[in-house]
Amino acid sequence: MSTRRDDAMTQLREWSTPGRRADLVAAAWQAGETNITALAEAARITRPTVYADLRSRGIDPDDRRPKGTTVIANNLAPLDIEGFTGVGERLDAEYDAALQRWATDHPAATYEEAKAEGMRLVGVMDTTYRYADVRDRLAQEEVARAERDRLLHQVELRWEALSTASAWLAAHHAYVLAVDDARIAIDMWRERAETAIERKFFCASARDEAAYRQIQEAGHPALETAQALLDPRPAHTAEQMHADLDQAHKRRMELASQTLRVLPEGAR
Repeated sequence: MSTRRDDAMTQLREWSTPGRRADLVAAAWQAGETNITALAEAARITRPTVYADLRSRGIDPDDRRPKGTTVIANNLAPLDIEGFTGVGERLDAEYDAALQRWATDHPAATYEEAKAEGMRLVGVMDTTYRYADVRDRLAQEEVARAERDRLLHQVELRWEALSTASAWLAAHHAYVLAVDDARIAIDMWRERAETAIERKFFCASARDEAAYRQIQEAGHPALETAQALLDPRPAHTAEQMHADLDQAHKRRMELASQTLRVLPEGAR
């Protein structure tokens, strides 16, 4: 184990201020300690809290994508590939307009040349349409995943706030609402993730590959990495997240009931 990693883990074990904990968890992770159980034991917190702390500092412990990978949700510029926008209702009109432009620019073209161009445009149209559909599904999953992680972290923040809350019952109610929001966010992410894995983007021909290159050359992101990193079992993951959240919440309700019994009337 490196000295830097040793130092980071030592500091983590000695944290005392709740607001400082997430920084120390992130520092230990970046120093090379990527074992969630070890981080939880060092900080004396639960595994779900470790996940929430990491995500609050911009670290996704489940995300193994290379640094610098384009995030789909941050790159949703409108498509315009030779006039094709990927919008289903416009496909026929866009195809007719593209073929007419080509015919106007090639008045002496033979039937075979026109046929070949027509088939090429079909490839551009179909690839752009499928790309737009898959890209939108991936983007919606990314947004839902980010919101899920934000609200799970909010649960931890609300729980920590109880330690110093002057209006304890109000703070506790905020915590309970945060737990409910997190449950909803987990289910919303599961729905988006299941939709995203329903449809894969692929190129079935050389024409498709050429059209896909055009799309990327126009500044739109490749989809393979985002597709490969989709959770293959979102229902299972969501079920586990619910179980972890509910387990922690049950224990916290037991602790809260003990606090409530001795809480002065004025502090409620």
